[in-house]
Amino acid sequence: MFWALKQALVLLSSHKASQIGQKKVSHLGKIVAVANQKGGVGKTTTAVNLAACLGRFGKRVLLFDADAQGNATSGVGVDKRAIVTGAYEIIIEGADIKKAVVKTSFENLYIVPSNINLAGAEIALVSSERREYRVKDAVYRIKDDFDYIICDCPPSLGLITLNVLTAADSVLLPIQCEYYALEGLSQLVDTMRRVKKALNPELELEGVLLTMFDGRTNLGASVVQEVKKYFPQKVYKSVITRSVRLSEAPSFGEPVIYFDKASRGASCYMEFAQEFLRENGGK
Repeated sequence: MFWALKQALVLLSSHKASQIGQKKVSHLGKIVAVANQKGGVGKTTTAVNLAACLGRFGKRVLLFDADAQGNATSGVGVDKRAIVTGAYEIIIEGADIKKAVVKTSFENLYIVPSNINLAGAEIALVSSERREYRVKDAVYRIKDDFDYIICDCPPSLGLITLNVLTAADSVLLPIQCEYYALEGLSQLVDTMRRVKKALNPELELEGVLLTMFDGRTNLGASVVQEVKKYFPQKVYKSVITRSVRLSEAPSFGEPVIYFDKASRGASCYMEFAQEFLRENGGK
């Protein structure tokens, strides 16, 4: 049953060892891309809640919403319909990113919002100059204003994701604890390898976060074991379990630690944020 999974993970571990560098100590304005070309794996949930938890730990955090769905934007209570300057205007029109940064109502958390306008960016970028560097050119202007910049990538490997990977210091991979969630992951790591070689030699793998874990199922436990077997140094000890409150929080425009701080989802992401900080030298 797990033959295809094992084959994909062998490829991933090989790519990781040869192409993706070891984790480095955090520095001011570390840019972390939260990416997975498969939707529904907890990517936006992780971007929003990691950013919010880091803010609660006293870190000044910018959440960059690079997904046209704008779920990270609405997930922190920002009205997508009211956006004047957002990710699209920055990437396509060269707007000043400082005009796009919005202070959320949550501690130390800011956001560059996004909406459906960004859906047309892929086509517009094709013939643009420095098309792979639009996000980097913008974010580097304010990089030193933040401790962490968390970028929520779209669920694809198009030019927007390529832009974010070119700007990022590292990539965080959320993986759903189900068999099909792991399919195609080797393609993403291969894309990382190519970006590292051609566009961003500093790019590294931040870590692999297991999400939507259900300890009652044999499948979930088996996937966890297989992933940890091939990524013994890169899989976080923290695991995000399935949680009703975690699923409900976005509809209220709040990260789960503000929506219900006593919930299992909140404790999972606080634990993960603490581990993330430890892995980055506690900074």
